[in-house]
Order: sequence, then C-alpha cells, then structure tokens
Amino acid sequence: MKDEGRSIRPLSMVRCPSSFLVYRLSLIVLLIVGCAPYRFGNGTLYPADIQTVYVPMFESDSFRRGLGERLTEAVQKEIELKTPFKVVATPNADSVLSGRILEDTKHTLVKNKDDDPREVEVGFTIQVRWLNRKGDLIGQSGTVPIPGSLTEITETATLVPEYGQSITSAQQVVIQRLATQIVSMMESPW
Repeated sequence: MKDEGRSIRPLSMVRCPSSFLVYRLSLIVLLIVGCAPYRFGNGTLYPADIQTVYVPMFESDSFRRGLGERLTEAVQKEIELKTPFKVVATPNADSVLSGRILEDTKHTLVKNKDDDPREVEVGFTIQVRWLNRKGDLIGQSGTVPIPGSLTEITETATLVPEYGQSITSAQQVVIQRLATQIVSMMESPW
C-alpha cells in the first residue's frame, strides 16, 4: 500500500516505542529487585553488619614517643581508604578496633670497617583486637575461639643511613605496612 510516496505498514507491524520502553524498564527493575541481597565491589569483602568502626589511640609499650599516634592515624586512613566502613570518634560504633605496640626493635644488619651501621632493620610487634558492639570478636573463623590478645602482627623495614634514610622514615614504612595488614585482617573469612 502506498499513500502519496509513503509506505503504510499494517497495524500488526507497527511497534509502539512506549511499550518497548516499559518492557525494558520493568526488566531492569526486576533485575535490581531480584538481586537486592547481592553485594558487589569491596563491600563483599567485609562483614555486612558493620558500618562504623571506632579506633581508639593505640597504646604503646615503647619508649619512643608518638608511635601509637602515628599507627592509629595510619590505620584510620587505611580503613577509610580501602573499606566501606566509616571511622567514627565515639565508642558507640558498630565495632571497636584496638591495638597495642608491644615492642619496637632496631638491629644492625651490616656494619662498615669503622663499626658504623650501614644497614639497620627496624621492626614492630603489635597486638590487635576487633570487637563488635556486644564485645565478641569479629571475623573469627573456625570452631575454636581464639582470644583477641593472641592476634599479634610483626612487621619490619630496612634502613640505610648512607642513602639519607632516617629512623623516622623507616618507622613510617613499618607503620604503613602494619596499617595495611590490619585492614586486610578485617576482611570476612571465605
């Protein structure tokens, strides 16, 4: 059928754009609603029932000043950066991540002929405990409960004074490694 240069299609072949749009939207809504409990992204790595974390100042048994404060700051930044959790300043959070620096060590690995250190190893040993609001350990896997005081982490870094490194820069490397390790331990067990 032709009508003045235009072709006319039968009504059965005419597609209604609004019905197609409704079909697509309803399909999208069904997919979203059907996958509501499904989590994606880095949120799948961490407990779903935790949204906030309180990180009190890490205690320190070391005689060096400021180590607890520096470690606390690094852990808080790492949590904010790599987890879906929000660090809050109140103990009424969903969880509390506390820790203590048990020891900091400094050992000479290599000496020169004048007995000056050429390479030094700096290390920390810390205890970490992550508790929920009820006081139970979070992320504990297995059937045998492990006391939170047994979660110890040791980390080291190498210092070479001849390259302009200082004890403070080596400590900062250790602190950053510890913060990364602590946040990695916050992931849910598979």
